[in-house]
Amino acid sequence: MRIAFREHLDNFAHDLIIMCDSVHSIMSNASDALLRGSLESAEDALSSADALEELRVRSEERAVQLLALEGPVARDLRQVVSSIYIVEDFQRMAALAMHIAKAARRRHPSLAIPQETVGYFQEMARLVSEMATKTRDILVDPNADVALVLAEDDDAVDDLNEYMLTLLTQREWAHSTREAVDVALLARYYERYADHCVNVAARIVYLSSGLMPEQYLAKKESDRAEADMAQRFAELERQFSRRRQ
Repeated sequence: MRIAFREHLDNFAHDLIIMCDSVHSIMSNASDALLRGSLESAEDALSSADALEELRVRSEERAVQLLALEGPVARDLRQVVSSIYIVEDFQRMAALAMHIAKAARRRHPSLAIPQETVGYFQEMARLVSEMATKTRDILVDPNADVALVLAEDDDAVDDLNEYMLTLLTQREWAHSTREAVDVALLARYYERYADHCVNVAARIVYLSSGLMPEQYLAKKESDRAEADMAQRFAELERQFSRRRQ
C-alpha cells in the first residue's frame, strides 16, 4: 500500500513539473508575440490552453485521491496540500500569459506597446523567464534557501512595473489613452506572474521546512544568533583554559 501511495505522490510531483514547463512555454510565446508582433507565437500560446486544463484536472483528481483514500501524514500531507496551491498558482500564471498573447494578437500587425517601452518589457520578460526556470529547479529539488531567492527577482519586476506606471502619468506621454491602458495592463500581467512564482516558492519553503517563509527566516536568524553565541562562549572558554595553564 505504501509503495502505491509513494508512486501516486511521485506522479503528482511530476505533473507539477510538466505544468511548470507548459506555463513557461506559454509565457515565452506570449512575450515573443508581444515584443515582435508575432501572430504565430500568440496562437501557439493560446493553443496550449486545453492541454494545460487536462493537467490541472488530473492534478486535482490526484490530490483528492491522495487526501481521501490514502490519509497522508506529516511531510507527505504537506506535499499534497502545497501541490494543490501550486496547481492554482500555475493556472493563474497561464491565464496571465494568455492575456498578454491575446493583447498581442488583438493589435496585430502592429505592436501592442509603443516602441520606446519595448526595452522595459524585454527586461520583464527576461526576469520572469528566469524566475520560471528557478521555480522548476525547486520543484525538482525542493530547497527552502533557494526558494527564498525568488523574492529578490520579484522586487526587480516590481520596480519595472512601478517605473512604467510613472512613465504613463507624465505629461509628456506621447501616445494614445488606449496605448497607455495597454502598457499598464501588460506590465501588471508580468508583475502578477512574478508574484505567483514567489507564491510557489513559499509553498516549497513550507514543504521543505514545515514553516512559512517569515517563520523560516526568523528561525534561521535565531539559529545563527545561537551559533554565534556558542562560538563566543567557546572562544572565552579557550582563553580561560590558557590562563589556567
